[in-house]
Amino acid sequence: MKIDSYKFGHIVIKGQEYTSDVIIYHDRVGAGWVREEEHRLHPVDITDILNAQPDILIIGTGYAGVLTVPKELIAHIAAQRIEVNVEKTPAAVELYNSLLGQKHYVIAALHITC
Repeated sequence: MKIDSYKFGHIVIKGQEYTSDVIIYHDRVGAGWVREEEHRLHPVDITDILNAQPDILIIGTGYAGVLTVPKELIAHIAAQRIEVNVEKTPAAVELYNSLLGQKHYVIAALHITC
């Protein structure tokens, strides 16, 4: 699913507009991604992602990178043989789109505001 455009607080995926955080799976978009703590990622926040067993997980930390992803969580993800990339959301969007069409199952979890 291609990300058509992104700007602070607004993302368009395959023609559909979203104004809240999203998780992009290969076959659907999980809109309204809510975390236990808004600006700090916890394991419980990505349970469904880990259960989907992607090859690559891209985490967009917001336009200015305010979402914190603890090093312990990155290690936990990597221990499950999932490549994890943590980027500010503009760079995460570019990375996600660049990986489309390759033979990897990529999931993007994107904080679209701060």
